[in-house]
Order: sequence, then structure tokens, then C-alpha cells
Amino acid sequence: MFIPEKHYSIRDARGNLIRIDLRRDKRLKKTSRWERLPDGTLLVRIPHRLPRHKVSNLLEQVASQLDQTSILHAQRTDADLQQRAELINLKHFNARIQWNSIRWVSNMRSRLGSCTRGGPTDGQIRISNKIKNWPDWVVDYVIAHELMHRRHPNHSDAFWNDLRAAYPRTEQARGFIHGVGFAAGQPLEDDEG
Repeated sequence: MFIPEKHYSIRDARGNLIRIDLRRDKRLKKTSRWERLPDGTLLVRIPHRLPRHKVSNLLEQVASQLDQTSILHAQRTDADLQQRAELINLKHFNARIQWNSIRWVSNMRSRLGSCTRGGPTDGQIRISNKIKNWPDWVVDYVIAHELMHRRHPNHSDAFWNDLRAAYPRTEQARGFIHGVGFAAGQPLEDDEG
């Protein structure tokens, strides 16, 4: 754990207030690095010798980068999701998984995805739009998880073994999801099973 040098706040393009924890890092010489933490705050690491009067300009740059990233993620469409699922299917499942549709939905409260099996909606995958701005590797995990339900209807040992073998970042992504849920005070579920 680190102790931030100072806390700042910036506003994104939509006017939302975002908390920033600033930390000087002796390993950084010229560039700064930032990352979104599971609780929504940003950790900004700056070169140890960066003068204080340059911090506000740096934070403006971070806000601009954040806005660009948010715009890209907000523009993710169902067609983009379909293409992404096809790539995941090809890369991690040798294109052996079949489904009928995959789309973003806004009506999931705690679940991140669902996959129907049987009946008139067989093969329909829904992904919560709450995760659109999450790291790509976590979104990819949620997609891979739902694709795996086309092979295994429940969370059996075979399901988890096959998913871990197919998508190597499974446990890391699950840790991220549990961390976000913990920070929000609400457990998040990968899906409905």
C-alpha cells in the first residue's frame, strides 16, 4: 500500500468529480503514469523531481486522456461486442463456441453477464453496460465466461477448469471484479449461471 503525497479532484467531460491520489515515484524520470483503481479513484504517479508548479498542467493532461478513454469506451456498440466475442472465440476457444447474439444491456443490477441455454432465446448473451469502461482484459474475461456457458450450463469444476485453461487471466479478472464489488459495498456476480 502507498501513502499518496496529495489528493486532488478533477472533472471529466461529463462533469463528474474524480478523485486523484498523487504519488511521486523515484523510478519515473520524465513521464507520468496513471491508472484507475477499483474504487474509481485515479492513482497518478509522477517523476520524483517534477516541480510542484507543473502538477496542475499534468492533471489537465490526465483529465484529457481520461476523457478520450471514456469517449472510446462509451462508443462501444453491440457490433463491436460481437466482433470482440468472435476474436476471443478464435483466440481462446479455437472458434468452437457458437451463440446467436451478444449485446450490451442496461438492466443488470449486480450481474455482469448472462447466457441463455435452450428455448426460444437459446444462445443469447447479454453483457452489462456498467463494465464498458473497465480494462479490456476484464471485459474479455466476462465475454469468455459467458461463451464458456455454451459448453457448461453451470459453474461446475469442469466449467472453471476449462475457462482457466482457455482464458489465462481468469483469476486476475475475478479479483478485479471482487475488488470493484467490495469497494462499492455490493458483491458483483460474473453471471446468473
